[in-house]
Amino acid sequence: MTRAGLRTRLGRFQTRARPRYRGPSFNRLIPNLLTMMGLCAGLVAIRFGLEGRFAQAAAFIVAAGVIDGLDGRIARLLKGTSRFGAEFDSLSDFLCFGVAPGLILYLWTLNEAGPMGFIPGMMFAVCSALRLARFNAASIAEPGAIPIVKPAYAYNFFTGVPAPAGAGLALLPLFASLGFAEWGWSGMAEAVRHPMFSAVMLFLVGGLMVSTLPSWSFKNFKVPANMVLPLLLGTGAYIAVLVTEPWAALSLGGLMYFGMLYFSARSYARLKREAEAMRDGTEAEPAKAPVA
Repeated sequence: MTRAGLRTRLGRFQTRARPRYRGPSFNRLIPNLLTMMGLCAGLVAIRFGLEGRFAQAAAFIVAAGVIDGLDGRIARLLKGTSRFGAEFDSLSDFLCFGVAPGLILYLWTLNEAGPMGFIPGMMFAVCSALRLARFNAASIAEPGAIPIVKPAYAYNFFTGVPAPAGAGLALLPLFASLGFAEWGWSGMAEAVRHPMFSAVMLFLVGGLMVSTLPSWSFKNFKVPANMVLPLLLGTGAYIAVLVTEPWAALSLGGLMYFGMLYFSARSYARLKREAEAMRDGTEAEPAKAPVA
């Protein structure tokens, strides 16, 4: 065998260089994949609503809310935040938490009110779009504009009720009706299913989303040391109820969130008063005279 032939055969067994591809790493795509899963969950919920399978539709809306709560946090952990991801998440939120809840409630009960029954769901979707647009506008600084710096006490609060929480509150009549039906309380289930009740909830929650009511974001929420154990026990008890009686647990969660809005607004007002008092005290402090 010639030397050239030997080199050719040996070259076949040499390690080839690994090809290099341009583009983002897979870790940076995980948040967008989660957002896609949430969007698909919202679309499947609409399909189940059109088929009259409202329990499954509500379950997929809840699943979309859980996914929405995870994708942003995972994006920050993996350092995969991007402008594309933020816009994609906003569009997904509008469909899952703005369009789907109103449409599901319309197919479930509001269509019994005739053409007027479509108005609450439409207004809820409009309020959701305005709320998301306001959030995006506040997050993005316009070219040449001076960025608005929020006070330190406001970083733990949303302005208005966020869209996923709003969707859960809007579906509270459906959750309660499904729970009463499972318990055999058909009279209560039919009473909660009245179109007027769902219409009032859609108008109320839509107004809360576009309002300036401060609501806790729970991003940097600190728990007192003496409340850690009760919080863990309460969470375990809620999960146990969620597994055994999911519709009752979701209804209870919605009522608890309604109650927390009052305490959230009160906490925001207290922090604002304390910050203003500290600022006024600093500004009013007289300057010391120079020592001769």
